[in-house]
Amino acid sequence: MPRHVLVTGANRGIGLEFARQLLARGDRVVATCRHPGKATALNTLSGEYPGRLHVLPLDVADARSRESLARELPLTGGVDEPLPLDLLINNAGVLHTGERFGQLSDANFDDSFRINASGPLLLTQALAPQLADGATVANLSSILGSIASTERFGTPSYNLSKAAQNMATRLLADALGGRGIRVVALHPGWVQTDMGGDGAQIAPTESVAGLLRVLDGLQAADSGTFLDWRGQTVPW
Repeated sequence: MPRHVLVTGANRGIGLEFARQLLARGDRVVATCRHPGKATALNTLSGEYPGRLHVLPLDVADARSRESLARELPLTGGVDEPLPLDLLINNAGVLHTGERFGQLSDANFDDSFRINASGPLLLTQALAPQLADGATVANLSSILGSIASTERFGTPSYNLSKAAQNMATRLLADALGGRGIRVVALHPGWVQTDMGGDGAQIAPTESVAGLLRVLDGLQAADSGTFLDWRGQTVPW
């Protein structure tokens, strides 16, 4: 049956591809980004799927923005018949490039933690009453947040914030487990997006198709785990 899905950071890259593939499958999608008026590709997609794609503003790091989204979300399913969320995809993220040891700044760490770690946790908390029992929360993480996989010094504000996001995944799995809600951290691979940069090897279409297969196959025991786009376990 069609699902009701919310995707953050859906104006480009992996988030936009999630919106495309979910709509193609017949799902209803709420796509968020900070500046909907500038989200050309997303707004074009909205015209192709009238009534099934709603674009709403969200700055995941801002408390007022999260609260506003929580108030507006029920209206996307109709005032008389609000739809609970079957799937929440916390995709919005930030990567500060060019960081060098000896020149690290508080600002980059503050920004990264608010957007990549505490933002998804607090957004999930705000939307928890609107999650269906048995729903799924997918936190788009990265292997760069895996302590066991670390091999070099690089992008520290991103790496640390993604490691923190992984802890948030485990905590949310416990907090929401009583309602049968599964929470997972997902590594999409090195994807050919603006954030992925030069050398990325996986097309967004391939990554998202794999991630959706993983989400489709989740069992209760998978809640609180860290998986890649092929369904393989990623070490913490």
